[in-house]
Amino acid sequence: MYQALLTRRYLTSKVMPLLAALAVMLCTAMVLIVWSVMGGFLVMLMESGRTLIGDVSISSPGTGFAYYDDLIKRLEADPAVDAATPMIEGYGLLQLPASSGPETVVIKGVDGPSFERVTSYASTLWWRPLDKPLPKDAKRQDPRLSPDRREEFARFFAEGSTLTARSRAGDPVGAMVLGVEVGGYNARQVEGWYSPVVFLPGDTATLSVLPLDRRGRVIPDQATKVLPIANHFRSGLYDIDANTVLVRLDVLQKLLKMEATAAIDPSTRAASVTSRDPATGRESFNQPAATRLAPARITHVLVRAKSGIDADTLRDRCKAVYREFQRAHAADFDPPPPEGGGVRILTWRDRNMTLIAAVEKEIYLVLFIFGIISLTAVFLVLAIFWAMVSEKTKDIGILRAIGAGRLGVAWLWLRYGLAIGVVGSALGGATALLIIANINPIHEWLGRNLHVTVWDPRVYYFNEIPSRFEPLKAAIVLAGGVLASVAGALVPAVKAARMDPIRALRFE
Repeated sequence: MYQALLTRRYLTSKVMPLLAALAVMLCTAMVLIVWSVMGGFLVMLMESGRTLIGDVSISSPGTGFAYYDDLIKRLEADPAVDAATPMIEGYGLLQLPASSGPETVVIKGVDGPSFERVTSYASTLWWRPLDKPLPKDAKRQDPRLSPDRREEFARFFAEGSTLTARSRAGDPVGAMVLGVEVGGYNARQVEGWYSPVVFLPGDTATLSVLPLDRRGRVIPDQATKVLPIANHFRSGLYDIDANTVLVRLDVLQKLLKMEATAAIDPSTRAASVTSRDPATGRESFNQPAATRLAPARITHVLVRAKSGIDADTLRDRCKAVYREFQRAHAADFDPPPPEGGGVRILTWRDRNMTLIAAVEKEIYLVLFIFGIISLTAVFLVLAIFWAMVSEKTKDIGILRAIGAGRLGVAWLWLRYGLAIGVVGSALGGATALLIIANINPIHEWLGRNLHVTVWDPRVYYFNEIPSRFEPLKAAIVLAGGVLASVAGALVPAVKAARMDPIRALRFE
């Protein structure tokens, strides 16, 4: 019996507090790891989405707008703007070499050098020579690592950067750069590299578009052009990489009839009248000769902020600059430049609010669920402290007998709960930080030894598990762990404080 009493006292004084601290540690580590991984996923998603858009876009879909060189000049003169670039965005059909039929794609006409300044586009080009393999490519199977093909991939990279390739005659011609998932012909391996099943840059594909005139009316003349494939790009967002084709800006302007053309000055339209031939008596319509050159048009201007300028501030500055541009050219446009609802000036977040909001809501939902699960730590601490108070009844009676007040006894147990919460939360934070910092090596070890693949790049698309440890989030979670421990100790503390000292001293 004496041995059982000693064992019970040992469990109460040593093991049970450790179990309470362990519960707090596991709950805080679990919530912090989940928050850091999902927060990292959101950050990586936003950074990937901005790759081909920049910080702010000024757009007029459809007919677009002219005098964009002046708008870009005005934007780049603003202290909040680092660079700006023109772009045309539209839809078309793409016929790939081995495809049985055309695919609907988003076509973006870009100017390579300025597009690179705004979006860091060159970093997305996939076919380039590599000096070291991807983190998971331990066997170095990525074809870009081949020393025999280094010059070939260097040429692919150079041609993709300028969207210009060499024809068979050796002349430079406009080329296209496809999203790496377009057509599904590049087989993505679990290690993150691609195996080109059907074609590599150097092949050709056929692009077809349906142009609009300057007033938004469809021109019933489909424009088709065969272009060489210079490279593939990978932005990090599957929807973009599977449905987007980049071509040179001047090539798409010609296909969509948006290049500079001869036009009739609006002031001479009154001269378009009918006249009668005195010899035959027939009436004819006199169309005035073109008196000016209608400037080329685009649909978007992409803008990049200077360091330290947030996207919302840049958007407001772009709106002010566009208003000045619109007033300056109001008399030059035919039709007039879009204003009000005709032009959209949006950040990347504004353009993709549905996707970002969905991910943010998923993060809040998961945190709420894990927060509910973590409440088990409160009840576990409560149960442990309840047992400890029951075991320490005589000790509590002695404290009360020698003059300890009710608040003093309650505060003693609350401080015990606070100490366990601090220790458990500190251990949980350290554990979470260790796991977050090594989450990918841990995942790779699980895959090699236990054949457990939680994060398959072919499903989640990112090569590695994203994670982002933020001190503010860690402070919130750790403070929550401490409060949970104190909350669990509250009821047992009240019980201890309300004990009658006489009865407590008689407790066996």
